[in-house]
Amino acid sequence: MSIDVEDWYHCLSPDPATWPSFEHRIVESTRRVLEIFARTSTRATFFILGAVAEREPGLVEEIQKAGHEIASHGTEHRFVYRQTPEEFERDVRRSVETLRAITGETPRGYRAPYFSITLQSLWALDTLRNLGFAYDSSIHPVHNHRYGIPGAARLPHALPSGLIEAPISTLPLRLLNLPFAGGVYFRAFPMFLIRRCFRRLEARGERVVFYFHPWEIDEGQPRIPLPWSLRLRHYHALGPAGPKLEALCREFRFGTLSEVLNL
Repeated sequence: MSIDVEDWYHCLSPDPATWPSFEHRIVESTRRVLEIFARTSTRATFFILGAVAEREPGLVEEIQKAGHEIASHGTEHRFVYRQTPEEFERDVRRSVETLRAITGETPRGYRAPYFSITLQSLWALDTLRNLGFAYDSSIHPVHNHRYGIPGAARLPHALPSGLIEAPISTLPLRLLNLPFAGGVYFRAFPMFLIRRCFRRLEARGERVVFYFHPWEIDEGQPRIPLPWSLRLRHYHALGPAGPKLEALCREFRFGTLSEVLNL
């Protein structure tokens, strides 16, 4: 189980200079996720955006005290492939230093905003290894206009550098990998289909890597003008997502990525 800790506007407005103008809702929504996990005895990896950690260090402490793993989501929620290697390193290093100052521990895992380590930005994997990360969870083996490497390995695997790549789970079909394990796919697909995908992968001997955002259970977040496709992806089925996440946690047993990867 993995949670990308970012506020509702971080994925909608790429310019950090605009963020102070938006309503800040991450504390309440993350606490709701923590309450679900407490009720269901679920442990998770929280990939925390540096901008959130800098503003809400107490929230990071709450997550850590609840027994969850703290990992990095970078600092400014920028597409990796739109940064230079130097910009990327500065962004990630800043997040590491922020999280270490709060928790007293160096994060072992990283996930790129928008899963944006693609064929254009594979150089970022060496940067992560050089910064001391043990694993990455940024390469999504699917077709998507913003991210994805369709031919990438589906299962966790070690890269030549020693960094472990842990992709979000997909269900292999004849012509494609079906994304289901989080985000709008989880909100849009009926629970019986999500459950079936989980069981199919379990029957193959695979562990499911799932992800979620706290804002996805925040039905009260502001509605702002967006292109129709982005509006649909972002605001669809926010209301049922909380009970759906709790039902998933009651039916399946989850742990942190470090536990699953035996790190």
